[in-house]
Amino acid sequence: MYNVWENALAEIEQKISAGNFSTWFQDTTLLHTEDGHVVIGVKNSFFIKQLQSKFLDTIKEALINAGVEVKDINFEIQAKVKSKVRPREVTAGPTQIRDTLPTIKKNPKNQNTGLNSKYTLDNFVVGSNNDLAVAAAKSIIDKPGTSYNPFFLYGGSGLGKTHLVQAIGNEILRKHPDYKILYTPIADFYADFVDSVMKGKGKEFSNKFRSLDVLIIDDFQFIVNKEKSQEEFFNIFNNLHQSNKQIIVTSDRLPSEIKTVDERMANRLTWAGAFDLQLPKFEDKCAILRSKANLTGAEIEDEAIEYIAENVNTNIRDLESELSTILLMSDVRGLTPLELINNGSVNVVHESKLKPTTPKRVVDKVAKSFNLTTAELKSKSRVAHIKNARQVAMYMLSEELHLSTPKIALEVGVKDHSTVIHGIRKVRQDLKLNFALRDQIAEIKGKIYD
Repeated sequence: MYNVWENALAEIEQKISAGNFSTWFQDTTLLHTEDGHVVIGVKNSFFIKQLQSKFLDTIKEALINAGVEVKDINFEIQAKVKSKVRPREVTAGPTQIRDTLPTIKKNPKNQNTGLNSKYTLDNFVVGSNNDLAVAAAKSIIDKPGTSYNPFFLYGGSGLGKTHLVQAIGNEILRKHPDYKILYTPIADFYADFVDSVMKGKGKEFSNKFRSLDVLIIDDFQFIVNKEKSQEEFFNIFNNLHQSNKQIIVTSDRLPSEIKTVDERMANRLTWAGAFDLQLPKFEDKCAILRSKANLTGAEIEDEAIEYIAENVNTNIRDLESELSTILLMSDVRGLTPLELINNGSVNVVHESKLKPTTPKRVVDKVAKSFNLTTAELKSKSRVAHIKNARQVAMYMLSEELHLSTPKIALEVGVKDHSTVIHGIRKVRQDLKLNFALRDQIAEIKGKIYD
């Protein structure tokens, strides 16, 4: 019976998206096929609803093609359904063998990468809040060790840093299966280092990291203020970089803002610039929610998507959590997500913890960052340094406070709102290549909300 279901799954996998297949068929099993009455085991009632409404015909056709008589198909909830789906190995060449499901080969070096295969670029939604970082990530995947090395990614909690860097690792491993790749939080790096010192295995520890092709360090802000561990990381960093091995580091802030990091290390981490993940805008949030719903095969109205996007103003993690909660309630209560919202069954409110700010504070902080007085920034001077500061203030008033261009013109001392439009566009264009400007704006943003 196992082989029958295995063959049926192989056919189903070819007919539906990878996301739907992994979501709805990963934990299924064929329980009975007696006299045309087929019973399939699933995890819960939500699975039954989705399989019946979306995939019943596909399942029936696949079973018939696998030699099973099918009069009707029923589903039963199993307390512990063991997955009968094994990933198929894709072979080079124009055809693939589909009549069996061999397991994927282990990495030739039997390495423990620390990577989670669920993090891919395919399920990472690209928007205006992360497009530059994703562009750099794709360049790294194409040429590891040569483009954006080191790659320093920073941003608040729940914005997708771990997802993006693990997706880079997974994609590099797919293209280069012989590469030695390691993803590790900085806390684990420190703990392993201390353990190696206690056991007299410091050299083995060092060699383990120096033999890597790709090193991914997560949550660098948690690096401890210990001279020996930082010195070891510094040496490993230099060794890998000089050997053109790819280094990827994430943090919730710039290295210069981490008190426990010395200046040498901070400078090296941003040699190739620093990329930030920002809070998604309304359109980005809608795209993220729609992608997540499509990936799980869930049905949700556009109005419900927009409601969640409007009321979650913290991070992507909270956004997806609210979506999951509403979908679960929808299944339990037998109502659509929009019906739940309209009858007051859900109350989605996630506000940013950032302190409110004012236009004056934004302009003051920008002026100070450029070593100017506020009066100088708002003057009619055309000196390049002052003009640049004024344009940055325009950009930040637009991005942070969403002021209209006429209002921004009043705040920075210019008459024509078209000048504001030009200034904002120029800063956005400069940010694509000017990493020093990106760092400066990130630093200003942090001080605005202190």
